Amino acid sequence: MAEFISDTVFKRDVFSETRAGHFDDNPETRVARRIVTASPLWSRPLAWILAKREIRALHAVAGIEGTPLIIKVDADGLFRSWTDGTPLHLARPDKVEWYKDARRILRDMRRRGITHNDLAKPQNWLMLPDGKAAVIDFQLATCHRRRGRLFTLMAYEDLRHCLKQKRAFAPDLMTATETRVLARKSLPSRIWMATGKKVYNLITRGLFSWSDGEGTGDRIDREGPAIVKALHSEPGIRDIALALYPLPRKGVGIYAFVETDRTTLDIAQLNDAVHAYDPDAQIDLAQPVHAIPRRQNGDVRDDILRLIAMNQITELDDVLRREPELAPTIRAIVDGRLNWTDRRISSLEK
Repeated sequence: MAEFISDTVFKRDVFSETRAGHFDDNPETRVARRIVTASPLWSRPLAWILAKREIRALHAVAGIEGTPLIIKVDADGLFRSWTDGTPLHLARPDKVEWYKDARRILRDMRRRGITHNDLAKPQNWLMLPDGKAAVIDFQLATCHRRRGRLFTLMAYEDLRHCLKQKRAFAPDLMTATETRVLARKSLPSRIWMATGKKVYNLITRGLFSWSDGEGTGDRIDREGPAIVKALHSEPGIRDIALALYPLPRKGVGIYAFVETDRTTLDIAQLNDAVHAYDPDAQIDLAQPVHAIPRRQNGDVRDDILRLIAMNQITELDDVLRREPELAPTIRAIVDGRLNWTDRRISSLEK
């Protein structure tokens, strides 16, 4: 049996660890690996439920252009084809062809009785290199045996979430009919927003430590000057760059990339130094790096550090394909990153 060679860890959470790599007998073909047994014991039963939903859904969508292929399932998780595309919140498609293709994927899924159920997230939609659409992450998908009322409602919500992406990234392309569809939420959707969404937020932001990082303003503007001044006064620190990342429950954290020859940093000691300048300022994560990435004019590559801080590794790969000369510096920072979730800060994508 061919051995899987991992080259990148994309995400770790309480449900799995997601890696990318290739099989040793086919190094040219990239593969995605979801390791369910990497989840904690307390969450593993639910993790396997989600993985089995994904496996069932990937079998069901086989042959639909723009969906992943299931390759293999083993005792640790699953392998699926790698989809080489740009997440929607970065691609921001403004041509009607992408949205037509996205609707085509939904129609093909609907004909097979499949609903995705997680298309409100723009990172689950991709723009492929040829400009077409793709959908990933089928952990919450449902394979409906009957095309009854529930199926109709869930398919309708998939469509509404597709149109929400269109409204967000290409509002000028919205038709009058599509605007009316968005304005007309289904009854289950209204009930969910009024009741279930609150429970979901309590669970995901509390128990599972998920957050979208909204609602706390720009901490770097408020706390950054004290942090930079304090860290510059520390021996052995050459430079500092700051980025935001989503915190558990709610809000954003400050991620400090510290240029130094040290291999470890005592964050408590660093924060003691910060508090001497501003008692309200706080570093949440501090990563030692040998070199902070910069442009030729010396400006810090805030765009790259932001992607690393938020663990947006797929997007970072796109940057490195365009600028391969940055790879040696960036790969070293990625390998030592401290945030392994993939929650986004929507305000930073505008």
